Order: sequence, then C-alpha cells, then structure tokens
Amino acid sequence: MSKSAEHSWSFATRTVHHPAAEVRLQPVATPVYQTTTYRATEAEAIAEHSEEIGPPTFYTRYGNPTIDVLERVVADLEGGERGLAFASGMAAVSTTLLTLLNPGDHVVAGSSLYTATAKLLTHDLAELGVATDFVSPDDPGAFARAVRSSTRILYLESPSNPLLSLTDLAAVCQIANRHGALTVVDNTFATPYNQRPLEQGVDVVLHSATKYLAGHSDVLAGCVVCGRERADKIWLKRTLLGGTLDPFAAWLVLRGLKTLALRVRQHNENAMLIARALESHPAVARVLYPGLPSHPQHSLAVRQMSGFGGMLAFELRGGREAGIHLVESTRLAVLAVSLGSVESLIEHPASMSHSLLSDEELRRAGIPPGLIRLSVGIEDSEDLIADLKQALDKLA
Repeated sequence: MSKSAEHSWSFATRTVHHPAAEVRLQPVATPVYQTTTYRATEAEAIAEHSEEIGPPTFYTRYGNPTIDVLERVVADLEGGERGLAFASGMAAVSTTLLTLLNPGDHVVAGSSLYTATAKLLTHDLAELGVATDFVSPDDPGAFARAVRSSTRILYLESPSNPLLSLTDLAAVCQIANRHGALTVVDNTFATPYNQRPLEQGVDVVLHSATKYLAGHSDVLAGCVVCGRERADKIWLKRTLLGGTLDPFAAWLVLRGLKTLALRVRQHNENAMLIARALESHPAVARVLYPGLPSHPQHSLAVRQMSGFGGMLAFELRGGREAGIHLVESTRLAVLAVSLGSVESLIEHPASMSHSLLSDEELRRAGIPPGLIRLSVGIEDSEDLIADLKQALDKLA
C-alpha cells in the first residue's frame, strides 16, 4: 500500500499523489520514464546516486532509464563500451570537444564538415584558445603534415557533406596514434549499419541521431560512443552544460532504431539505382556516390564500408539556375534541409546551405554552383527515378 493510501487525503492531494505502477510482466516496448526527478525511500539514497558516474536516477539531467536503454543500444551497435545521448547532434559535438580540448590545443579537421561544426571550431573554440587547421579529407598525408606538437584531435566526417568524400579511417588513426592524438569521427552519413569506425581504431564516434538513427524527421537527438573512461568525462560535462536528451525523444529514437537495418538496406539499394540512372542523363555532369565505380574513392569505400549509404550528390551542367529549377521541380523528393529520413529530401547547396557564398567562394570550397544533394528515402526506387527524370528533362 502506498503512503498516500494510509491516510484520508483530500481530493486535491489525491490528484497529485499516485500509486506506483504494478507490473508483473516486463513490457515489450521500452517505457518512457517521463520524469525529471525520482522518489527515494531514504535520504542517503539521493547522495549515493548523485556520486555515481551514471546512469544515476535521481534527476534526469544526470540519467534516466529510457535514455539509458538508448545509450546502451547505440553503444552496442557501434561496438563501443559506453554511449551517451544528447539533445541534438550539435550538443553531442560541442560537449565532446569541450571535454577533450583545452586552451592551447590544436585540431586537424577535414575541410568538408557540417556547417555548424565548422563554425564551432573556427569561432567558439577559437575564442577559447583552440586552433584548427582544415585539410583535404581524402588525403591522409594532409592530416600528417598538419599535425603539431599541440594537436589533440583529428576530426573527421566520412562520407563528408555535401561532396561524399571519404577519409581513410585506418590511415588517419595510425597518424593520430603516432602523435598521441585522438580521432573523432562523425558517422552520421554512414550509420553503424554501413560503417563502424571504432573497429578501425577510431577513439570517439558521433551521431546526429536526428538523421538515420531516428529516421523519421520528428526528433532532435545526438549520440556519442567511446571508451568508458572517456565517456565518463563527457557525461560529467553533459550534466554541467545541460544537453541531456528528453526521455520521450529518447523513446522516439529507440523506436526508429528498431527498423534501422531495414531502412538503411533500402536507402542503400535505392541510392545505388538512382546514382546509376543519374549518370546516364545528359543534364548531369557527374554523380558523387561512393558505391559507383566512377567515384574517385570507390576502392576505399569497398574496403571500409559494408554499404554505401543513402546520400548522394550530383552536378548539373546548367549551374546555379539549373540547380534551383531542379529542386523546385521535383514532385516526390521534398525540398528541405536535413537528411536520413524515410522520405527523400533534396537541396541545392549554392542557394540554400551555402547561399551566402559567391560562385568563386563556392569553387574554393569545392562546391559547384550546380551541385544537388539528395538524401534518398525508402520510397519505391522507380517512382524516385521517374520524379528526378521529369525534373531533369525540363532542363534539356
């Protein structure tokens, strides 16, 4: 019998104090522990929980059973010791870098990074005394040449955004090991279904779980997977910065993960078929997809990836004007930012994510004005190809 049942509490009091759920069989779906704080039977229990390195359950900013399940699942899928969940992909990135870097440290990063990550490195972390050099992501030698005695992190995204460049993870890890630096890899594009960086020697793996892990364009989340000791330090920083994931959002990501293998298999299959179809269209100058033999790093993709992903890019012969016209002409592919969802999403970087850059600045960044980025969904591939063809045919 609960405490409240021992007395004749008033109506108002009884609306607030409820009995605990009595469950004899475990639920099939992970419950949502939608609570900020937890009931204790002894005062000392709170102090004991507050000293744990997680997942303590005395206040959800520190830990929560639903979030804990998500963290354990993602760690298992990536093959790591411990996972941590965050309120967004950028919360995962920023908290990790703020944990691992100190004033005077140096970062070597691939030049094709998510825009917010690049800004974090060049502005916020630079203001804290952290220097960053950007190098070509497809040249391990460039990473080696940029390393200094103060280098602490080699930061990578592979495949990169939006050009689908690959980084030789094993080669860069060897460089980092020789210099006592850490490797941090954003594995959002590939997913652990297609690529497991920890198995290739990487120290820390990041995800914007908003994308493929959740997979339905309905939740913001981020994840980090690494060794337990390093994860404990990142967990402590997370409790101080406050970027903990909401329990219901964690539940949504868990629900998405149940179909991750099914979805990514379809993403992979659709993207390959679409990439092949695009290569033969006269309005397309080139297609960038790691699964195509024409991709300059196809052999590396075969070596370090088990699947080639649902992201592809292609360059139109008509430049910026053709790019804008194309993305405004598709009927099935949705004109929107983000990626990794069940529906196909299309964007024109020169007029959207990189709209402030001139054609010359775009050229220096390696982004042609006619470049299109396509996040291939799980729709029927024939429908997607037909939709792209009718839009491309208008450019002829």
